[in-house]
Amino acid sequence: MAPDLVGIHHVALRVFDLDEASERWSREFGLTVRERRDDRVLLACAFEDYCLELVASGDRPGFDHAGWQLAPGGEVAELRDPDGHGVELVPWREPESRFPDVSRRTKDLPALPPRKLGHVNVLTEDAARLSAFYMDELGFRLTDRLGDEGIWLHLNSDHHVLAMLEKEPAHFHHLAFELRDIGEMRIMLDHLAKHGRWVVWGPGRHGVAASLFAYVRVPEEDLIVELYADMEQLAPNHEPRDWDDTPHSSNVWGTLPPRTYFRFDPEAIELERGQSEALGRAPS
Repeated sequence: MAPDLVGIHHVALRVFDLDEASERWSREFGLTVRERRDDRVLLACAFEDYCLELVASGDRPGFDHAGWQLAPGGEVAELRDPDGHGVELVPWREPESRFPDVSRRTKDLPALPPRKLGHVNVLTEDAARLSAFYMDELGFRLTDRLGDEGIWLHLNSDHHVLAMLEKEPAHFHHLAFELRDIGEMRIMLDHLAKHGRWVVWGPGRHGVAASLFAYVRVPEEDLIVELYADMEQLAPNHEPRDWDDTPHSSNVWGTLPPRTYFRFDPEAIELERGQSEALGRAPS
């Protein structure tokens, strides 16, 4: 029987230098250090226990696992999905307050923290196999399909907590922080630009999920961060939909992502830094 999961809890990333990485994620993305240990640092967006786990590792930096929140009484577990990504089932923790975050007082949070960690997205060589694992073994529910290669899964009213696109090679693609509206996205993107970050794709508006988006490259951890707002909220009786694989489904404002959006090799990163596609020099 599949466990009863209520949503995403955290993402864990392998890093070379814990001090450098925790300071960087705090300074650039507005996260707050909740706990520091010898081998890991836990960071939060707002009042949750944590949403990002940085793990000291001598291996290549990058995605380690996603943690999924169990409903009360659920059994904790650690496993791997068919693509080898780590999966941690995290025990239920009663929220400190039932009142909305905006009404709470604190002296710990920075001026503009993200609202929450919202979802993750992966590239996979077999979307049918990977989605079947999450639905059959872990109880995720199908939200939408895009042609033959895009699948979105949900656990609660958010349009998705996990998405996957069938692309080679398999790779973790992005983690996503929710902001309140396009005004907060503008402020965050202005802030990130001052730290040398660049937008890979966006700002735009997805057709699938209906959310505002901007995707920011983080080469240090071999991934992309999505900033998003205004995601579609699903009705309790939601029925999965099949979207046509058209530019409108990806971005109702018009532009598709550059080819480097799906790449994580050093050449792709340098092409983005040099704005090669915009200048008419197509990537190989």
